[in-house]
Parts: sequence; C-alpha cells; structure tokens
Amino acid sequence: MSPHNNHDVIVIGAGASGLTAATTLHAAGHKVVVLEARDRIGGRLLSAPHTSLDLGATWFWDNEDRVASLAAHSGVTVFDQHLAGDTVLQEATGTRRLTGNLIDAPSRRFASGSQSLADALAATLPTGTLRLNTPVTAIHPAGKSGLDVRTDHGTLHAEHVVLALPPALALERIDFTDALPDGLVRLARSTPVWMGTVAKVVAHYPTAFWREQGLAGAAFSRIGPLQEIHDMSGPDAEPAALLGFAHARTVRPGFDQAATDQLAQLFGPAAATPTTLYIQNWSTERWTAPSTVHRLADYSLFGHALYQQPALGGRLHWASTETATEYAGHIEGALAAAERAAHSVQATAADAAPTPAFSC
Repeated sequence: MSPHNNHDVIVIGAGASGLTAATTLHAAGHKVVVLEARDRIGGRLLSAPHTSLDLGATWFWDNEDRVASLAAHSGVTVFDQHLAGDTVLQEATGTRRLTGNLIDAPSRRFASGSQSLADALAATLPTGTLRLNTPVTAIHPAGKSGLDVRTDHGTLHAEHVVLALPPALALERIDFTDALPDGLVRLARSTPVWMGTVAKVVAHYPTAFWREQGLAGAAFSRIGPLQEIHDMSGPDAEPAALLGFAHARTVRPGFDQAATDQLAQLFGPAAATPTTLYIQNWSTERWTAPSTVHRLADYSLFGHALYQQPALGGRLHWASTETATEYAGHIEGALAAAERAAHSVQATAADAAPTPAFSC
C-alpha cells in the first residue's frame, strides 16, 4: 500500500471531537489523517456564511474547562450571553411578559462564532492532514495489523481509527462486515443524535430593538413553531439577532413565514422583517442525522460504558459528544470524548510497541 495511504491513525469526522483527537495525536507524534464527508470542517460547529451567527452549537457554561482552555489557547475571543431584561411567554390565549430572564443561565459564546474553534484546531494540523469530500464507506480488520478504511477515493490503512461522528450515523453509513459485537451494534443504532431532531432559526436584524423595550430576547411558547427563543446577538449587540429552536418535523412549506409571524407576536412588528432568516434543519443533514433520527429518543445511552472501550481488537475508538460520560451533547462533551479516544489510542499503541532488547 502506498505510504500516502498508510497512517498511524485515521480520524473520521472533522467536527470538534475529530479535530481535537487529531491535534492531540499529531502533537504526540502520530501520523494522522482526518477524513470528512462534507466540503467543510466543523460538523455541528456551524456559523452562517460570513457572519458570527451560530446555526449549530452555540454556548458553553461554567465548569466546562476544556472549551474555555481551547478558546484561550487558540486566541478565540469569548463573551457573556446577554441576560438582562424580561421574558415573553406565548400561550393559546396570547402573550404575557414575565419579570426577569427565566430561560437563560450565565454562559459564554464565541465572538467570531463557534466555527472559529474548528478553524483554530485545523490550523494546527500539517498540510494534507484534512481530506474533505471523503465519506467513509467501510471499515474492515486487516488481519493482525490494523484496519482498512474504504472511501470513494480508495482504501487507506491505519493501526487505529477514531470514529468522531454520531454512532447511529456510523452504523448506517459504514459497512463493518459484521465485525462489531451485536451488543455494540444495537447500542450504536439506538443512540440519539444530539441536535438531530432540531431546527435552529436565526433572525438577523439591523438592531437589537427588543433590548430597548426592556426584553431579554428570551421567550418560550406553548403553541410554536418556535418553542424557545434566545438573544443571539454578538458583543455589544452586533450583529443583532434572535435564535429560535423548533422541532425539525415542523419545518415544512410556510415555516419561515410562521416563524417570523411568531417573532412579531412576541417582540413586536419590527421582528416581522429580519434582514436575513437562517433555518438550519439538522435532521436533514445527511452527514449528521441517520434516516432513523426521529425514532431515537433514549438519551440515557449517551456515554454508555461500551463507548469507553475500543472495539475491533482495541483499534476502533469512539469520539463524538454522544459517547462522552460528562457534558454529553455539549462542545465540552465532544472535547472530553476526543481526549479519551486519543489517550486510548496512545495507551493501546504503547502496549503494542515491541520491548527493546538490552545487552550487558
């Protein structure tokens, strides 16, 4: 096999977990390649084009030290989520203003958008490490020596593979030729995809006019389509935006008009005409959500014990936020899972290294 296709570690997925695992392993001296099915990096770290408005993961919270450390080390500026103001409640009988912000807790965001974290991680990897538009179609044991990873562009070989994508997606898209234990297959196929059934709606406005009314930009609704709304504005309210969460099943023709009509009911006529309305339906992202995504609801499977140990003879390592034992679903969880997978690769590689011979 060509040396170009022979690696110590292949990481599948260039989101937060995959890039973190790759940078950690590269720094430890391993020859690493990252295969990403999309034409971009970041995975669920996604900001709207040419803006800092997040369409995927958005916040991090107190005690999430890995994210804070990564941002500080990478020079990514963070700022506090806007909290001041009142909340709006929408019911079938109308809207009510409730005193104080009853939704948001103290948290932090990324001034240049969460995708800037992915960009910072990728910038530390050698040229040629990242291979975009390269979906993996199969992973097979290669005798006693590592794993073969098949793509549309050819087959690569590695001693270890890190799966940095939702387990259910991996099982749907990648052929493992019955090499995985039945229990692990059932678990992976049943594990929900974080954000997989969510649509995020971001309405960009010229100004954060709701703040002038003493509103926090926070709202929740019992009638929808947006069920929960937050102030999405950047530092000093620039850019100005509101973020709404909707169930992905409600995104159908006319959804955008229904969303802006609802925003106007909650925040006044100025909310009816955003400069731009972004709708990110994660259930239709083919490299995030499997076809079964709407049937996966047992979140107790996150961080399951089977994900904490490598499969396929200690060579296949799980590293998505769904596999984290802490902060699963958060960016912090993705970083924690990547850290665990990288340590597992290094420990397994060290155990497999030949013992040097000494002579006296």
